Amino acid sequence: MNEFTFYNPTKLIFGKGQVEQLKELVPQYGKKVLVVYGGGSIKRNGLYDQVMSLLKGIDSEVFELSGVEPNPRLSTVRRGVEIAKENNIDFILAVGGGSVIDCTKAIAAGAKYDGDAWDLVTKKAFAKEALPFGTVLTLAATGSEMNAGSVITNWETNEKYGWGSPVTFPQFSILDPENTFTVPKDHTIYGMVDMMSHVFEQYFNNATNTPLQDRMCESVLNTVIETAPKLINDLENYELRETILYSGTIALNGMLQMGYNGDWASHNIEHAVSAVYDIPHAGGLAIIFPNWMKHNLKVNPSRFAQLAERVFNVDPAGKSEEEVALEGIDKLREFWSSLGAPTRLADYDIDDSQIDLMADKAMVNGEFGNFNKLNKEDVLAILRASL
Repeated sequence: MNEFTFYNPTKLIFGKGQVEQLKELVPQYGKKVLVVYGGGSIKRNGLYDQVMSLLKGIDSEVFELSGVEPNPRLSTVRRGVEIAKENNIDFILAVGGGSVIDCTKAIAAGAKYDGDAWDLVTKKAFAKEALPFGTVLTLAATGSEMNAGSVITNWETNEKYGWGSPVTFPQFSILDPENTFTVPKDHTIYGMVDMMSHVFEQYFNNATNTPLQDRMCESVLNTVIETAPKLINDLENYELRETILYSGTIALNGMLQMGYNGDWASHNIEHAVSAVYDIPHAGGLAIIFPNWMKHNLKVNPSRFAQLAERVFNVDPAGKSEEEVALEGIDKLREFWSSLGAPTRLADYDIDDSQIDLMADKAMVNGEFGNFNKLNKEDVLAILRASL
């Protein structure tokens, strides 16, 4: 494996009723609190009232930013930065899923930056400081509750990029499985596709001697595969929600990626697609990832065959490594389809009319991918296979 340094300062608070800890946690950072949330689901399920009551009980001066989009937009980040600067906000509390947390990270860093927050996202500037923030998670998916990464979309220019900084880790994240009970079936499915995709991105790497990391990745994948079909038919099952919520956090809090660099090419391609069409991120990944796998199978067939055998129970008897690998990829597609995930871009009414634009968006920083470098022709091939 490669040399590595692991750093993760986020305090993870997991379990039923743990939102009550806000009473002790928030006052450590100050009185003026900006609460960031999305489209209003937290008002319908009662979490908004609970959080506001807790903040009122500790005499916080509360400001609000609502309406964070599923693909959080720069315009919303800018509104949040403006609120934070104008009101000398001490602390930001993200109440929602990964999109709300990603938006909060950009607001927190932008509030401490003299220029436009888009400079930080596009890496024209590096975030050296940020307002402290915490999260109350409501969706098992991105892992943003315990990492420093964020993805922001500039809808005016159809650009969507991932970015991050050591200063954009949450101070704490509160995860109560009951707060995910009201997540609809489709978004529950998307969340599980997303966390599996995060594991795949890390699993496909070029390091040697990573037996423990491999088994850790495979364990998370097997756990999600075992739990997902049960959960989509029993959405308010505490134990199932608990398992998936924890799986999403472990999938992308850095623990699985010690000793190597993951690939992340499929995410880059999906970002280009959803920057143009604004489709659900995990829906795009469900379509693109199996096609990325087939396109890159020959880079390291044994890697794909190992995944097929250990995670998708493919019997290797009498088959070549490539045959085993292809069977595993097909089983992944079948599994995601069985949950109800999309299989083709056509499912979102996307045709080939903007395929060149999407490829150009993906190639904005040149060739990409750590498992195998992709050029524009590679991207076009993967997109065509995804239509």
